Amino acid sequence: MRSLIAMYQRIGLVPLIIIGLVLGVLVGWLLPNVGIVLGLLGTLFVGALKAVAPILVFILVMAAICQHQKGGEVYVKPVLIMYIFGTFLAALTAVAASFLFPTELVLVNSVVEQAPPANVQEVLTTLLMNLVANPVNAIANANYMGILAWAIVIGFALRSASETARKVVIDFSDAISQVVKWVIALAPFGIFGLVANTIAETGFEALAGYVRILAILVGCMLFIALVANPLIVFAKTRKNPYPLVFTCLRESGITAFFTRSSAANIPVNMNLAAKLGVHEDTYSVTIPLGATINMAGAAITINVLTLAAAHTLGIEVSFASALLLSLVATVSACGASGVAGGSLLLIPLACSLFSIPNDIAMQVVAIGFIISVIQDSAETALNSSTDVLFTAAADPKFAR
Repeated sequence: MRSLIAMYQRIGLVPLIIIGLVLGVLVGWLLPNVGIVLGLLGTLFVGALKAVAPILVFILVMAAICQHQKGGEVYVKPVLIMYIFGTFLAALTAVAASFLFPTELVLVNSVVEQAPPANVQEVLTTLLMNLVANPVNAIANANYMGILAWAIVIGFALRSASETARKVVIDFSDAISQVVKWVIALAPFGIFGLVANTIAETGFEALAGYVRILAILVGCMLFIALVANPLIVFAKTRKNPYPLVFTCLRESGITAFFTRSSAANIPVNMNLAAKLGVHEDTYSVTIPLGATINMAGAAITINVLTLAAAHTLGIEVSFASALLLSLVATVSACGASGVAGGSLLLIPLACSLFSIPNDIAMQVVAIGFIISVIQDSAETALNSSTDVLFTAAADPKFAR
């Protein structure tokens, strides 16, 4: 058994994930019934990541704050600036692509059960109320805004505690980090199960009628990941950004693509940030915060599908309206995780800028759910890999 584990570790996590991906496609395609059963592996893996992530964030942030030395550098502010700027740039990219490749949708009559937010104020109110949620409920419900707020407050309170008390918190933080490493080591099995189940259940035939809109969505996300984000990182570090970009896409983006959960990918990102040598006081705050407010992929989804609805109804979209849409999408996307259903349920809010009827907007949301097997996967991969990319770029280690 020890020799098998040693061989498993020698191969490396990324090659094993690729092997799991290929095997998952083959099993899901050739043995769909087996693929559905193997989906349990994926469910268990995502469940383990989601279970450990809130505790990890709470303990790690609390430990970082309580042991932080006065005068020590923390690089949260530049990361936040990159988060907001990157999301707005993604929104503008989606607008430009929608004007260059206008797309009409074949509307569907599927029923969407979730109720979308009525306006931006409702989205932001939800986000702010999450800050003052009961701390136990915040951890139980994976409310990362609440987790961060309480971890920071308790961390500051612990700075006046005894050295023994602070040592206990730090030791507990190390123990949780070790648990995360064990869970992440099982990622190839989780990816194998997730891919086998997805291929077995969808086969991607349902996506055939939406190739054009998917191409625009994924094309915008690839542009942000491979062109816009590297430019932002270069502006910050003045160094070739692509080694760091490809590392983040490979070690964070691939896992996020298949788990389709920014929250589940928080442990993966924290582990990667630690491996890159990023300052712990920085990444322990910026990565869980990024899972909440760094939503370039969500901004792209909102704008592309909203403008597709406008083109379908023959609505003229002026430059001023498109710019306003980008601002609304940026602000709304920051609160996407605070709304059940994420970015798709913010589409009716964006559609209201063009007086598109709510019943039409909800049909567009239904289309979003149909294509979500690709759209949501690509969106999560972009969002989550960018969290660790911008966090690393803000660290002086990566600057010239």
